[in-house]
Amino acid sequence: MRLFILGLGYSARHFVRQYGGSFSHVAGTVRDPAQRNDFGRLEVHPFSGSRPSQETVQQVRDADVLLVSIPPGSAGDPATTAFGDVLQEGRRKVVYLSTIGVYGDHGGAWVDEGTPLQAVLDRTRMRVAAEQAWTDAARGDAAILRLAGIYGPGRNALVTLRAGTARRIIKPGQIFNRIHVDDIASAIMAAIRYPNGGTWNVCDDEPAPPQDVIAYAAKLMGVAPPSEEAFATAEMSAMARSFYASSARVSNAKLKRELGVSPAYPTYRHGLDALWRAGEGR
Repeated sequence: MRLFILGLGYSARHFVRQYGGSFSHVAGTVRDPAQRNDFGRLEVHPFSGSRPSQETVQQVRDADVLLVSIPPGSAGDPATTAFGDVLQEGRRKVVYLSTIGVYGDHGGAWVDEGTPLQAVLDRTRMRVAAEQAWTDAARGDAAILRLAGIYGPGRNALVTLRAGTARRIIKPGQIFNRIHVDDIASAIMAAIRYPNGGTWNVCDDEPAPPQDVIAYAAKLMGVAPPSEEAFATAEMSAMARSFYASSARVSNAKLKRELGVSPAYPTYRHGLDALWRAGEGR
């Protein structure tokens, strides 16, 4: 199988490190051609959202699997717009990395793939539209993976605590969902192997308040956690504050049942324990 990745971000690069050997050819896109040197021997092509090169178009045409991690913009999904014609040629597996943000606020109640979407924010409305665009482009063979908050090597509460940027924002009843990047890679590979398209939530087994994660990381490090800050009065950017507008417990039962993926890190404690042992936050 030939794999082409639209958007070589954190999760996509991690997937290549774990599963790149499963493909006969792997390549992907970066926004800035100057980034090419950051990817070692991985073949990269420039794509900033419009006017792709003929070489990039050919990569999409030749791919057996497209992994898409480019977020949508105000004008829609840039990749389905740029590659619309070639996507109509032949068939290929598409795995689109979306977000559980499309469910909106449910007051901490459980939601699953059958829950009606509540795309209130502009960015979530754009995500819902992008999911549909890729489903249409793949003619039903798109795997939509709705990812929870991503953490992993270099991107976790241990690192932010060591850097002095971790905060414990307290909003009563607030629940966040999260997923280790290793488990995202496993879900992507399972979706590629699955014979049909579909939609799956990719999250761990234990939704939890965000301040609990910071407190547990501080305990592992043997340091005092940062002081609590009330959400109502905390200084935050509009973007950061908007994430607290939604609270839900997201179920991964369908991921386990249909794709056979059980998280290797079923809770944030398992994930942080492993990251601490690996030297994160030292």
